[in-house]
Amino acid sequence: MTIPHKTLRVGVDVGGTNTDAVILDLTPGTPTPVLASFKSPTTPDVTSGIQKAISGCLEKSSSDKSRIEAISIGTTSFVNSLIERDATKLEKVGVIRLCGPHSRLCPPFVSFPYELRRVLEGPVWMVEGGLQVDGREISSVDINEIRGIAAELKQQGIKTVAVSGVYSPIDHDIKQEEQVRDTLQQEIPGIKVTLSKEVANIGLLERENATILNASLLAFAKIAVSGFRQSLKSLELDIPLFLTSNDGTLMTCDQAEHFPIKTFSSGPTNSMRGANFLAGLASGGARKETALVIDVGGTTTEVGVLLPTGFPRQAGARHELCGVPLNFSMPHVHSIGLGGGSRVRVDNSGKVTVGPDSVGYRIDQSIAFGGDTLTTTDIVVADGRAKGIGNANLVKNISSDTIAAASARMKTMIELALESMKTSTQDVPVYLVGGGAILVPDSLQGVSKVHRFPYYDAANAVGAACAQVSGVIDTFEDTSTTPLSEVRKKVEQRAIDKAVDLGADRAKTTIVESEIIPIAYTTGRARFYVKAAGPWTGAPVTHIQSQNTASAIANKDTKELANVDAIPPTNIRTSPLPESDPPVTAQTILDYRPTITKQGEWMLSEIDAEWIATGCYILGCGGGGSPYSKALALREIIRAGGSIKIIDFSKLEDDGMVIWGGGIGSPEVSQERLVNEEYNEAVSELMKFLRMDKCAALAALEIGGGNGMINMITGASVYLDIPILDGDFMGRAYPTGWQTTPNVYDLSGRGEMLLPSSLASGDGTVTFMTKARSDKDVDAVERAACVEMGTHAGAAQRPLTKPQCEQAMIKNTVSQAWRLGRAVALANKQSNVGNIGKVLVEALGGSQCAKVLFNGKVTNVNRRIYKGHTIGEIVIQALKADEEEDEDPENPKEKFEGTMTIPFKNENLMCQHEVNGVTKITAGVPDLISVIDSQTGEALGTPDYKYGLRVMVIGVTAAPQWTDTPRGIEIGGLGAFGYDDIPYEPIGVYEKPVSVIDEYGSV
Repeated sequence: MTIPHKTLRVGVDVGGTNTDAVILDLTPGTPTPVLASFKSPTTPDVTSGIQKAISGCLEKSSSDKSRIEAISIGTTSFVNSLIERDATKLEKVGVIRLCGPHSRLCPPFVSFPYELRRVLEGPVWMVEGGLQVDGREISSVDINEIRGIAAELKQQGIKTVAVSGVYSPIDHDIKQEEQVRDTLQQEIPGIKVTLSKEVANIGLLERENATILNASLLAFAKIAVSGFRQSLKSLELDIPLFLTSNDGTLMTCDQAEHFPIKTFSSGPTNSMRGANFLAGLASGGARKETALVIDVGGTTTEVGVLLPTGFPRQAGARHELCGVPLNFSMPHVHSIGLGGGSRVRVDNSGKVTVGPDSVGYRIDQSIAFGGDTLTTTDIVVADGRAKGIGNANLVKNISSDTIAAASARMKTMIELALESMKTSTQDVPVYLVGGGAILVPDSLQGVSKVHRFPYYDAANAVGAACAQVSGVIDTFEDTSTTPLSEVRKKVEQRAIDKAVDLGADRAKTTIVESEIIPIAYTTGRARFYVKAAGPWTGAPVTHIQSQNTASAIANKDTKELANVDAIPPTNIRTSPLPESDPPVTAQTILDYRPTITKQGEWMLSEIDAEWIATGCYILGCGGGGSPYSKALALREIIRAGGSIKIIDFSKLEDDGMVIWGGGIGSPEVSQERLVNEEYNEAVSELMKFLRMDKCAALAALEIGGGNGMINMITGASVYLDIPILDGDFMGRAYPTGWQTTPNVYDLSGRGEMLLPSSLASGDGTVTFMTKARSDKDVDAVERAACVEMGTHAGAAQRPLTKPQCEQAMIKNTVSQAWRLGRAVALANKQSNVGNIGKVLVEALGGSQCAKVLFNGKVTNVNRRIYKGHTIGEIVIQALKADEEEDEDPENPKEKFEGTMTIPFKNENLMCQHEVNGVTKITAGVPDLISVIDSQTGEALGTPDYKYGLRVMVIGVTAAPQWTDTPRGIEIGGLGAFGYDDIPYEPIGVYEKPVSVIDEYGSV
């Protein structure tokens, strides 16, 4: 008897409407690898739909079942459970965060919306453990502490736990998270534990969120995967079954049961991987080119970037799902409201609009199918571009003007989406997939060729069938003694070895992603993110996870395992959580009034904190770091009954002393070591050192970025209970500590207005600096000490008297940040983001002091780390007439020409506007230059800059503390950044921000 060679692979895509299946023959040299495709309606139980689709494929191709090597399934079952908030499929999750004394002000679940938090939030603990950026332990795991937590988990009946440790993705040797898992499994046999290092990458809050979501789905995943297995059993197929992951690679059923979150974005990934496979068939081999993939469905069009590796470009480090910030690997996809069922409308003036609403899968409502709703499908049928679809006679009365206008609008929508995803100005090919691809014309601006490959409508299933095996390494490495290139090679080899261990063919496994990410303010260490992938060998795919309950703790020096008491969680509540977050509408914002007491104190609310955070990032001028975690910490304080008071400078006592300062260190490190009490400690220790009995107020070192809010945490009633002055000492963000207004008025040159200062690590180390040779040495020495403290510390500066503050403080900048945040929130709720430039200029005080300097799209970004700072430049190209969105004729936007180049050193430095070969400097520091995302009105930090973003540039005249004296220009002007030959020319006339307290406290 001849045993048939197993070369067939079945791919299945379980969509919301249909389940597609394909059979591929992967025998090398096969002229027709795609043997058949079949579409079947998705069934409520999913499994019967899968059986019908596979059976249909087998029958259509007359394939011998015994030749099938494996089946791969792409599914949205798990992510849909979260989107639907289905409590029958989700479990409550206990969370253990290993952080030592750090990262405690943003506890687990802090960034979840209430409606999901109510379903998922179990008991929470923040305990000993965690690593520094250089791999040292913050503190060791206390096994008895974990045993006490296990006792409480037993009492509460919690069956699943998420474990997240600070910098756990680089913990290869100590294995703190594994120690916790092993201890829990010893204490509670059968408990389900998810480790954050196995789920996502650097970024504690987002990684922990992903771990929680994954843990909540473990019970349902077991049931769902059992159903998938049953589908094969019913078809009498005894072969390996895989699910496809977010990055287009294979997961065993066992892996899918442990990590259901890794399937969330398998749909768009499979679409792009399938497009790559079909493109290779059409050209006789792998094309190895960058291409844009357009997947057109019934309601939306999704555009992704296919890299020469054949894998999709991954999304930025952070994204959201169900309102929860996450950072696990998923493809970068841009969606627009254009599909085969999108409605087409013609108003009384003859203007034609397309979407975003759609008839969806009810395509029978379209005129071409006998319905009465004009859709995009009707337009292409009437235009003769969709032979064999619908009934052309039913659409013959659609006017040629409507056809032309609707077709032009669809073409523009697609071109705008493509342009936002391109990585250069070079024309690129487009691969079309999806049943709605008939909407896409054969010629598009910026596109070298539009490809329609055979089986394009089943590309998702094709992508599932040809999925590969991958290995990912995300780590921090020492680069002080070894060249970066050599370290990169070693990390890449580790990724290849990992893929091979998981079942990839070593001979065909290649590196598909390799990125080096420097750490600002540090030298000798860098983050490496590497992914290797290769075809499956057919050998069993292993699951790398230590399940030996003795492995991680065998060599651990533990205390005697005596009886322990249950340890209560930190999130005990006396009342249940609200059912949902309060809805915010445009009217809500218009009606909102901040709370001002009779004593003239502004008592911050949650909404105030949110708006101030938005404004602080705008005033950061590209730097300062995101204030997001600070806003979350303030929100938790307010929700727990704490209070934060903002006061005007006029309320400061005549003999009052003001301590000012903020966080110091690398923004990259603050992604892992979240805000805690480092700055609280720095302030308290400075007061003790100076024998100060009382501090009248706190003030921000800089209003730009996270430091604009950190003093509010320290001054909260639950900590030092000190009011915060409505003002700061930069009016923006600058990269160095000597670029402050108190230093402007210190003519000694030795930083005497900055010293003495205190620096606190947050875990027991405090240093004081009392004297320096120069003001620049203050910053240099403190940054060096900060690196030893884990590259993240709190820094409090010399207390200032009221007269000194009167001279140096830039007043009402907290109010200014609040107004900017309110303006952005209102513009979004009123669908007025198209006029965000005018909205922000008005919020900043009007056109005399602020201006829209440019509007366009990013066409080039260069950046590098130099002496601990991110330096580079961004180039913005003015939009062409056909690239502009429709605008309100009663409120026209200012038009721009040419390009604008903005060099930056952590913060934006100046604007160089070039038109017809003539360059003019339109703004420069100390004036503020902020780059705004035109689609949202939110600020972009320099790390956020990327090709294709639609942006506008806002300029704001600097406060007189920077511009009235030669020393102010010397410290804060372009000369301080090496541009000695460019004189300062103000954008306009400075306008002092209006005090929120004055405006709302007078009524």
